Amino acid sequence: MRYDRHLKLEGFGPAKQALLHNAAILVIGAGGLGVPVLQYLTAMGVGKIGIVEHDTISITNLQRQVLYHTAEQGQSKLFTAIKRLQQLNPEVEFIPHDTWLSPDNALSIFASYDVIIDCSDNFGTRYLVNDACVLLNKPFVYGAIHKYEGQVSVFNYKESATYRCLFPEPPAPGTMQNCSDIGVLGVLPGIIGTYQANEAVKIICGIGEPLSNQLLTIDTLNNIHQVFQFKPVRQPITTLMEEYDIPCDTGGVQYLSVQQLHQWLEEGKQVQLIDVREPDEWEICKLPQAVFIPMRMVGGVLPQLRKDIPTAVLCHHGMRSMMIAQQLDAAGFPKVYNVTGGIHAWAYEIDDNMNTY
Repeated sequence: MRYDRHLKLEGFGPAKQALLHNAAILVIGAGGLGVPVLQYLTAMGVGKIGIVEHDTISITNLQRQVLYHTAEQGQSKLFTAIKRLQQLNPEVEFIPHDTWLSPDNALSIFASYDVIIDCSDNFGTRYLVNDACVLLNKPFVYGAIHKYEGQVSVFNYKESATYRCLFPEPPAPGTMQNCSDIGVLGVLPGIIGTYQANEAVKIICGIGEPLSNQLLTIDTLNNIHQVFQFKPVRQPITTLMEEYDIPCDTGGVQYLSVQQLHQWLEEGKQVQLIDVREPDEWEICKLPQAVFIPMRMVGGVLPQLRKDIPTAVLCHHGMRSMMIAQQLDAAGFPKVYNVTGGIHAWAYEIDDNMNTY
């Protein structure tokens, strides 16, 4: 009776439910993204769920990590989550990994799982997860959040692109921001985490089209969903690096409002403005002063870009451009700016005659 709605679902039924029951999925992190992933995979009847978590519950978590209660501040996220998830579905076996993920333990932890879902909040862990999944040939479900926007993708699935195909090198230490610095809308991790759980179910059950070689971006403020295609450019990975620690900070990349960018352009200030959207977006609207370099191609043209003048990076709303800005900062560009709000903000605040999307 627990899975009655699955059993009645056309294209799913008992056969797919059995696949879920026999599956083993590892969730890295029981925070903002991990909570909805764990809740839905548990409710849907995944047979074995491993959880990597070593943090404790903080009052600042509760705005988005809805599995935990106020009275549980200071308690282990891992064991509090397992206790509550067991109440949701006692048929699921939970495997606790009460540790931080590291190069020393990643391969041994990953080995017994079918799918790895990364719900961490930092670049270092994402690269570690990617490299371990490539070495073990495990599919990796990716999710990331930034203010009001999120991303989802599936890497290393049936020889598809890896995380390094999209982001070849980590940003330099001290150039990224996390939600403790800039904030995040409470509902956003729930949306992105639910998509991650959905991708894992599609992989396990062989249904639908997983987001391999595709990046889904979701803008919750404007209800815009976009899917971008990219090709595998797989780098050989033969071993894990000794160090994946990339401290989060607000350093390197600076913010640039569309008003400030407009003033710079009006004054004729020298600035290298790079638009990293996709060709179909570029055709809809553009700034004539911008150089068009799609996001996936930036890494290949770095030697051709100028370092002697400020560089501003522009996309639709500001999330993709932030990632590229961090990449440029890591590559030694001295003054890098992310245009906040992107071309969307330009259309609404600077040029109301611009057709946007």
